[in-house]
Amino acid sequence: MSIKVGIPKSLFYYQMYPLWNTFFEELGAEVITSPNTTKKILDEGVRVCVDEACVPVKLFHGHVLSIKDKVDILFIPRLTSISKGEYVCPKFGGLPDMVKSTVKGLPEIIDVEINWRKADSNDIESIITIGSFIVKDEKAIKNAYKKAVDKFNDYNEDIKKGFMPEDDKNRKSNLFVVKDSGIINIAVIGHPYNLYDSYINMNLFKKLRANGVNIITQEMIGEDVINLHARKLNKRVFWNFGRKALGSVMHMIEGSDIKGMIFLMSFGCGIDSFIGDLAERMIRRHTDIPFIYVTIDEHSGQAGLDTRLEAFIDMIRWRDKNEVDISAYG
Repeated sequence: MSIKVGIPKSLFYYQMYPLWNTFFEELGAEVITSPNTTKKILDEGVRVCVDEACVPVKLFHGHVLSIKDKVDILFIPRLTSISKGEYVCPKFGGLPDMVKSTVKGLPEIIDVEINWRKADSNDIESIITIGSFIVKDEKAIKNAYKKAVDKFNDYNEDIKKGFMPEDDKNRKSNLFVVKDSGIINIAVIGHPYNLYDSYINMNLFKKLRANGVNIITQEMIGEDVINLHARKLNKRVFWNFGRKALGSVMHMIEGSDIKGMIFLMSFGCGIDSFIGDLAERMIRRHTDIPFIYVTIDEHSGQAGLDTRLEAFIDMIRWRDKNEVDISAYG
């Protein structure tokens, strides 16, 4: 009987699931993910997690609770860095410890540190350690990782074309880039775990599409393009997400037909607080593109978001039609 590896459908899931899913399956494990986010999963996460954590971390705890009794091993890597010279948020590094201290009755946890900040060679060491939880054959682990990277690269190419990352198997039917006439382009910047979890963002993408919006995210922009613009900053951004977000914003400012920008952030997120501010300053200084924040937490209400989105989109459309009478940007 194959080992059941559990992957919570939250946080790193939306960026790296195709990589880890392929890796474990190639090693002969059965991968089980938690279900899509529901009110019950969020409420359970809020109940057990510390009050000071941001809502994505609270939500992660809820996803752990939903699958912990269905798997043999939980995969909660200790993510320190996933790119050379940069870090991810510290909450990823402490996540295994947070979960262990708050959730009772856990199975074994794969909590291997992934720290690729200093050297590329560090990646294969951590991969072999992770794979050894399933098999002891290093050659098989390396081969499985190679296949996983190939699948991950294909997945990222599909994302650039506008496919939804939320459901890997069905994403071919979830294309959200629309090229019809009359569509306006709006950029949505934010952490993938907020952007692509339709419950926690209150169906943001669905609501935008229903209002005739073509959505552009940072995942649709090539890494080389992002890096080209990010290198123009006065100082290298410390965070992996920050570099991608600001590089994407700079690219959109220079050469795209973006009509508006939404920055989706979590209440209490330290990175969002200043990356969002830098993005807004860039927009205000160099363009007249309308910009708004959408801040989410466990208390967010649908009506408030609906009102803000409808007003934002109406303002953009009025601006195009009758700017002489109504200034849309002050």
